[in-house]
Amino acid sequence: MAAIHGDTRRSILDAAQRIMSRKGFSAVGINEVLSAAGVPKGSFYHFFSSKDAFGEAMMRAYFTGYLADMDRILAEPDLTSAQRLMNYWENWRETQSVDECQGKCLAVKLGAEVSDLSETMRLALKEGTTAIIDRLERTIASGLKDGSIAVDGTSRDTAQVLYDMWLGASVMAKIHRDIGPLDTTTRVTRQLLHL
Repeated sequence: MAAIHGDTRRSILDAAQRIMSRKGFSAVGINEVLSAAGVPKGSFYHFFSSKDAFGEAMMRAYFTGYLADMDRILAEPDLTSAQRLMNYWENWRETQSVDECQGKCLAVKLGAEVSDLSETMRLALKEGTTAIIDRLERTIASGLKDGSIAVDGTSRDTAQVLYDMWLGASVMAKIHRDIGPLDTTTRVTRQLLHL
């Protein structure tokens, strides 16, 4: 029985991520998510105490999957740290330029919107994005050791600047419906890492 409940909860969260990556959080009603997940309407409050708790759970589930994918990319064997890092950015570029730059990144789509609506969702976003920056910092530090990367500042500052730059470029790509900002950011990333 627990597996069924876990599967139902997971189906709700997966459907929400798909819908909200296109529409945002406020524009999506619970009934739309439940319908897309094939779950009866009365089931929502069995799994989530409120839309806010649901949003937090969705963000945490999103970052769990995102960080697992990131870890896989950054652990590819037989590559330098610089190659792993550039593979990560290439993956970002590919996932953000789909569907006319609508992207699939909930941090890009929901960051500004939910940070003002929900403190628990803001904290989930903060924890998730901090975990991304931590991984970038470790990869940059590893690149300094293996000689594949050089930076002018600290590994942490460089990781923070790169993440901020890519997040901003993703927003601009959405605004302009053009991947040009992501291409520019790729070039500047190579410059910042002295590649």
